[in-house]
Amino acid sequence: MKFIRSEIPDVIVCEPTIHGDDRGYFLETFRQDKLEEFLGTKLNFCQDNESKSNKGVLRGLHYQLPPFEQTKLVRVISGKVLDVAVDIRKNSPTFGKHISIELSAHNKRQLLIPKGFLHGYVVLENNTIFSYKVDNYYAPDHDRGIAYNDPDLAIDWKLGTDELQLSKKDRVQPAFKTLT
Repeated sequence: MKFIRSEIPDVIVCEPTIHGDDRGYFLETFRQDKLEEFLGTKLNFCQDNESKSNKGVLRGLHYQLPPFEQTKLVRVISGKVLDVAVDIRKNSPTFGKHISIELSAHNKRQLLIPKGFLHGYVVLENNTIFSYKVDNYYAPDHDRGIAYNDPDLAIDWKLGTDELQLSKKDRVQPAFKTLT
């Protein structure tokens, strides 16, 4: 597995080595030892989550307040998404900056998103299955979000507003400036 620092160096793109032939393929989707060696820190994933969605579903932008912040390792099992991470660490030189990357069943990339980031994704193909590991349990009382379409973030979700499907919760998230 190859680990690549993104434009925001703490967000890591994980590219697996795919061993394929006419029978199919094999790959390791997670190697804790290799990832920890690359990061220079320990990880302790405790919960796996999975969602299935159709094209246009946008989930995010979400985060959890301390002490329930989460590091996430996200991937797509089938289909395709545009995955987005936004730095909300107030003392970070990349505060308010985001990265977006296409994750798909085809490219098999994963994204490691550390604590202190908003996370969201928009589904680009029907019947997409999205999976992720987290290092802290879901804590509904500490769950928060920011508006996906906040002009200060200027995220290009690659789909028109009329194509997006959002939960009631995600339609009424506050502005990014509430974090500053």
